[in-house]
Amino acid sequence: MNENILVAVAWPYANSRLHLGHVAGAYLPADIFARYHRAKGDNVLMVSGSDQHGTPVTIRAEAEGKSPAEVAEFYHRTFVEDFDKLGISWDLFTTTRTPNHQKIAQDMFLRLHEKGYIYKQSVSQPWCDKCRRFLPDRYVEGTCPLCKSPNARGDQCEQCGKPMNPAELVGARCRTCGTAPDYKESEHFFLKLSAFEQPLLEWLKTKTYWRTNVLNFSTRYLEEGLHDRAITRDIEWGIPVPLPGYPGKRLYVWFEAVIGYLSASIEWAEKSGKPDAWRPFWEDEGHGYYFIGKDNIPFHTIVWPAMEMGNGAKDNPASIGCLKLPYDVPANEFLTIESQKFSKSRNLAVWVGDYFERYDADPLRYLLSANMPETSDTDFSWREFVRRNNDELVATYGNLVQRVLTFTYTRFDGAVPAHGVIDEAGRALLDKARDAIDVCDKFLYRCHFRDAIRAAMALAQEANRYLDEKAPWKAIKTDKEAAATSLFVAIGVISALKTLMYPFIPFSSQKLHGFLGLPGRAEDGGWTMVMPEPGTKLNQPQVLFTKLDDTIIEEETRRMGLGGT
Repeated sequence: MNENILVAVAWPYANSRLHLGHVAGAYLPADIFARYHRAKGDNVLMVSGSDQHGTPVTIRAEAEGKSPAEVAEFYHRTFVEDFDKLGISWDLFTTTRTPNHQKIAQDMFLRLHEKGYIYKQSVSQPWCDKCRRFLPDRYVEGTCPLCKSPNARGDQCEQCGKPMNPAELVGARCRTCGTAPDYKESEHFFLKLSAFEQPLLEWLKTKTYWRTNVLNFSTRYLEEGLHDRAITRDIEWGIPVPLPGYPGKRLYVWFEAVIGYLSASIEWAEKSGKPDAWRPFWEDEGHGYYFIGKDNIPFHTIVWPAMEMGNGAKDNPASIGCLKLPYDVPANEFLTIESQKFSKSRNLAVWVGDYFERYDADPLRYLLSANMPETSDTDFSWREFVRRNNDELVATYGNLVQRVLTFTYTRFDGAVPAHGVIDEAGRALLDKARDAIDVCDKFLYRCHFRDAIRAAMALAQEANRYLDEKAPWKAIKTDKEAAATSLFVAIGVISALKTLMYPFIPFSSQKLHGFLGLPGRAEDGGWTMVMPEPGTKLNQPQVLFTKLDDTIIEEETRRMGLGGT
């Protein structure tokens, strides 16, 4: 039976370009997962958008002398361009500035307020006397009281992931002028997270299939005690509080951004001409997967589920109804660059737009898939990029495809050859190909992407060994049927590899789909091994992957200011 799979992907702040850490952390794994499920025939809805509100945008706007809207729209356009080049297959990539998102976010606020899960409270708020304004969370910096990082923000410490309030910071300062803030009373709305502590703990007990790091982090966070959090702030940029009397307050970005998964789904349904098409993904028959980086874990395993719980049952005909809690949150750890942390200030990053000035998408997708930071931090290096491309994509997979299809095309009239009796070695290899389909299916279903792509490449290695043993370019001189049979087996394995590799490297898989003489899209054949029909006309094969020169290792590391390696 086909499943309804919601692929909900982290919303990037529209204040900076995308780098490879973002790609490896959330966007590539989400795309792999969505493509796999589409190939299986499941109903997939993959949504995200630019997070255009919040202080990250206003800080950038102030630095550039522009309006927040100008900054947000500029970076949204760069996101769309970068995702298109990467092959990220959105059903909808939108923004938090749409009227639809504002309506859904405000509706969620009002519903939680009506049910008593949102209340008002006067709080002591940081005030910068020099800047003459209240300081939103990210305008306050200081030392984290937990891990002692000296550059923690007023909303969260990026070093250890702890969410916090500005008052918790040691040595707090205004990030604009460096002045230590005073504190004044300001009335804000709070989400009663404490009411959901036990329900969330009971819910987490059912998530035995979650990644250990995600489950342990979330459980420990809850066991330490869940505290209510402010969901409004004193700022002019953002979604207004939908109650009279609060003109200078906006919904906190951490509260309204997670609602974006729902609002984007509803927007997609409206644009598809089927306003209720979002419901199967959010109600009982749907499974929601949230692809994020580890710094966003508590917002997706605690805050958003609490908001969904508080939203309640379908007791209000005008409401959005009961929402399905996340099925899985396969958060990735961090990607480092040349064994160092990404640093915007030091330009220690590989920006997606810069990458595409020189290279194709699939070699990057392949490396990040094989080296994905699923359970621990992993490193990107240009040396490894070149090695993976040359030794695995070019010499193993690409070479297999090239020599089989080129030889078949030139010596068997450009068609899949008729075969004789397939011997034990051929049957064993075809069995391994069928097994690989099943093995990778199990890995991908549980979001084990590294294991899946390694199993696929292992099949390519087996096929190369089989081809070396059979040597059809020699056999054809004395036994054309034997050569035809071994080529037929090899083409069958290549067909399986096209399917196995499709979620990871879709551009080359689509090319290979065409080389095999197949119409339509690579995913149309389903998640199964389809043996080629003898006589099927092939298209002229071309090189799938280009070998890279070792000199780029030094060139690229110098470009980042690291010197040669």
